[in-house]
Amino acid sequence: MVYQIEPKQEFLVGIDSDGCVFDTMELKHKECFIPNIINYYELQGVSKYAREAAEFVNLYSKSRGINRFPALVEAMEWLQKRPEVIERGAKITIPQSLKKWIAEETKLGNPALEAKVAESNDPDLAHCLKWSKAVNETVAGMVRGVAPFPSVRKCLEKLTGKADMLVVSATPNDALNDEWTEHDLRQYVTEICGQEAGNKKETLTNATKYKPNQTLMIGDAPGDYKAAVANDCLFYPINPGDEENSWKRFYDEGIDKFLKLEFAGDYQKALLEEFDRYLPEKPSWPVVD
Repeated sequence: MVYQIEPKQEFLVGIDSDGCVFDTMELKHKECFIPNIINYYELQGVSKYAREAAEFVNLYSKSRGINRFPALVEAMEWLQKRPEVIERGAKITIPQSLKKWIAEETKLGNPALEAKVAESNDPDLAHCLKWSKAVNETVAGMVRGVAPFPSVRKCLEKLTGKADMLVVSATPNDALNDEWTEHDLRQYVTEICGQEAGNKKETLTNATKYKPNQTLMIGDAPGDYKAAVANDCLFYPINPGDEENSWKRFYDEGIDKFLKLEFAGDYQKALLEEFDRYLPEKPSWPVVD
């Protein structure tokens, strides 16, 4: 069931976590996700290209920040189009049952996948679940001591007492709770809503409980913006590669504009135009259509 907030303040702020509050995106994907993709999907012979494809999808494209399962499929799709992979005769197979499950399920996390595996006995879904669990184990063993970006804490402090705050993320809840607790940020938010709680669009349906222009999503990826638009939320972008300045600007001017109802319009438009220039839709390397 999607989390339902009981408003205590006039304003609502949703906040993404990985790559937005914490500088964990590069660490998690390069050291945890991608090695497991290469291992579990037998991509050792094209590991260089698999790494580039997965990094593009998860870090350096407009798909940045999407859920791990559609990201896995998209990385495989780019890999299938890579001339060097084709020339090596590498067989890149994308399980149709995985694509079907992604299309039908909204809570794209291990619990939902476990239930589907138990129901279907599908070997491809079972294998994907093993991969996903291995990722979680690697993240648990690897990711620690990654502090929030400078200015994050003082932004949360500035919003305290003025806005209800929710963590709105595609990351598993356990990892989110560990990270927000480790750095003593858990105290600022009403609830942590990770992948098990539903997708970001579903979590942000809580915005309907507040007045127009009094809800805001903070994120570092186009998917965060789409979830905001779907729920008539304003959007403040944390620009990938320029996170420190983004948070500083939010503290210096963005919060005040939001609380004074001066965020919508020209200010929002300028932020979105700038954000759009940070991430490309297509990779720099050649692809075969």
